[in-house]
Amino acid sequence: MGRRSERLSRQGMLASDISGDGDVIQVVSRAFDVLRCFEGHEARLGNLEISNRCGLPRSTVSRLTHTLTRMGQLVYLPRDQKYRIGPSAVAMGTTMMKGLQLRNLIRLRLQDVAEQLPGTVGFVIPDRFQMVYLEYGRAANALGLHETTGSRISMATTAAGHAYTAALDPVLGDQLIAEMEREMPDGAKILKPRIETNRQHLREHGYVTACGLWSPHINGVAVPMWSPQYQTYVVTTIGLLSAMYDEARLHREVAPIMVELGAAVGGLLEGADGDIFTNRIERKSLSVAAHNNNKIVTEVMNELEAGARRPRPARSLRAGDGRR
Repeated sequence: MGRRSERLSRQGMLASDISGDGDVIQVVSRAFDVLRCFEGHEARLGNLEISNRCGLPRSTVSRLTHTLTRMGQLVYLPRDQKYRIGPSAVAMGTTMMKGLQLRNLIRLRLQDVAEQLPGTVGFVIPDRFQMVYLEYGRAANALGLHETTGSRISMATTAAGHAYTAALDPVLGDQLIAEMEREMPDGAKILKPRIETNRQHLREHGYVTACGLWSPHINGVAVPMWSPQYQTYVVTTIGLLSAMYDEARLHREVAPIMVELGAAVGGLLEGADGDIFTNRIERKSLSVAAHNNNKIVTEVMNELEAGARRPRPARSLRAGDGRR
């Protein structure tokens, strides 16, 4: 059992492994697919809706929802003839979120940036072919995206998704795109032609942009960083109105701030197993200069490169995914 766990942690696990690896129990994977359909606490879905979302036969979904209901992961609503997330799933999620101090500190950092740029600033993690908001910051006069905690955005059409895939080891990134080609061909058509350009830009500048892919009215900047807690890359990202922030302005004014934010959040993640839980880390406002932006990027990039040289655990493509 130990060897199997080490192998999954070291190599990561793609959805394609589920059908071909005898170590993986299909019914467990499918059960998580069902639970993943319930994006919000108030989501109510019938077996047919779940079947359509999961791509599983309705008979299989019926057996899974019955079992998950018996376990308390779902509850059945006779009046609506639908299911919703149950008390056991809520309790499990609450237990897993006990270490909120780290996220609170990250939220403060996001809000610092949100007070300066009229958009939504997010801290997101990967989940299959989507990115999920763990935290966000937004000023009262924010324009553009209005995502909140728990919101899901496409990996293929957003700066966050492009930054995440560009940060992956090329072999794992290519495997992810190959899997996306099988399951989400439209998304793969958008992401695949841009992956090499994104990788090169990330290596040279420390961030990735995506303009008009998710919406013609939204442009985005994103910075990936390695998370020891989730054993995968996480991303800080911002979405802004393209009418106000064209691509040139993103590179000139937004990217330096986001690179600095990424360095700050990355520092919090690196220290999360130590002082962060004993209240010895102080919150320092991010410095934002109207001039000398190139100097800011250079200094932060030096910090990022120094961090990249530190020994890190094996990086798994699926380390934080429900199927990992």
